Amino acid sequence: MVVKLQRPILVGGLGLSFSLWMLDSWHDSIVQVGEFGLLSALAVGGGLWLFQQNRPKDSLKQLNDMLVDRATVESAIAKTETVINQLAQESENHPALQTLREQIAQLLLELDRQEIKVAVTGGKSVGKSTLIQALKQIEIQNLVSLEETTPLFRETGGNSDAAVLAEVAKSDFVLFLTNGDLTDSEFQTLQQLKAANQPTILVFNKQDQYLADESASILLSLKQRMQGNVVATAASPIAIKVRKHEADGAVQEWMEQPTADIQQLTQHLGEVFAQQRQRLVWVTTMRKAGLLKAEAKNWLNGTRRDRAIPIIEQYQWIAAAAAFANPVPALDILATAAINAQMVMDLGNIYQQKFSLEQAQTVAGTMGSLMLKLGLVELSTKAISTVLKSNAVTFVAGGVVQGVSAAYLTRVAGLSLVEYFQQQEIAIDSGTGLNLENLRQTLQKVFQQNQQIGFLQGFVKQGVKRLLPEVQQVEVVGIQKAVG
Repeated sequence: MVVKLQRPILVGGLGLSFSLWMLDSWHDSIVQVGEFGLLSALAVGGGLWLFQQNRPKDSLKQLNDMLVDRATVESAIAKTETVINQLAQESENHPALQTLREQIAQLLLELDRQEIKVAVTGGKSVGKSTLIQALKQIEIQNLVSLEETTPLFRETGGNSDAAVLAEVAKSDFVLFLTNGDLTDSEFQTLQQLKAANQPTILVFNKQDQYLADESASILLSLKQRMQGNVVATAASPIAIKVRKHEADGAVQEWMEQPTADIQQLTQHLGEVFAQQRQRLVWVTTMRKAGLLKAEAKNWLNGTRRDRAIPIIEQYQWIAAAAAFANPVPALDILATAAINAQMVMDLGNIYQQKFSLEQAQTVAGTMGSLMLKLGLVELSTKAISTVLKSNAVTFVAGGVVQGVSAAYLTRVAGLSLVEYFQQQEIAIDSGTGLNLENLRQTLQKVFQQNQQIGFLQGFVKQGVKRLLPEVQQVEVVGIQKAVG
């Protein structure tokens, strides 16, 4: 791919360079007719060759590379419907159900849609409206709608870029406009569109506002960065001054508006829509099915999380009471507690991850081992000890540190399992195949989220209230004051 790109730039660039050089040195070489004719032929040939390479075939290739057919899309819709049905089963009166069901029904109708939806997007003042007007004056093909988006990259006011791109995701094809070389924000957005399998053409609009060599240089740069799939247009060319000399010597001048230069773009769009109309619709429907599935999964995860949190809180305080009543070294808390294994089973049932008791004990042991290796046990114990020392009740109260630490680590383990299960597909028969690397990353993430000092202070305070009767807390405070 790289070699193919380098050669067009080299040959085309040489052709343009010859052309510009010959124009600059015309007066020096006018007598060398033979040589000039040869060099001109090379220049024009190089330029025409470059123009042919400018025809963006990548969008057609991108579509052909997408292994999407009607059966694949129908399967994706069915999987989305499974998630929606699961939500209905677990939360019969969920407020999102009606909307989700309406959307899934619409997806089935989308499969036979004939109209192609084209989103015209880009930053502010790149010529989106003007290009749409120019395209509408030329029949690209029947059943094609053009929709302009809110400008991207606006610092204040208007829709966020994420909201704009969410709307763009509903279109079949994207025209992304720029009026110069790409900024980093533009490049990153184009990469997002590519990652989302969104067929896109980068349109270098307003090319007429540059000198010929500047325009050619920008176009080459764009093609390098985007690996082709770029067209240059002038949707509203700059008006030119026309001068007419009359026979009597009078001179008339006026400004004339050239016609829009969008032939290359319309030709390419015509080819894409003629050859890939059905595939465009399928790809979009597939993308919409994925987005709808993610939305339904988020609602389902929220419902399950609401059921999981009380269970985690129940087991964290059971673990706290057990460790407080029979203090053990902090490093042995998770390894010796069967409490966590039962929590694994209960959480697994919520997320349809079925564990036997033996499997649950293995998972609990694995998580305990990961916590030790990551240093989470030692870090949490130190943090909780520090918080306790800064409050009225300290290590004077015996196993308070061990009890609160056990509760905290049990909470982290439970929340990590919830986070891990939420990433899995629904209706998995067995939960034995844990991905240890994903589990490790999830543990670290959840631990960091629950390390804020404000949360720890509140958690320790809550733990102390559960572990020590109020009378005992008053006695401990009194002892501290007397010692002080």
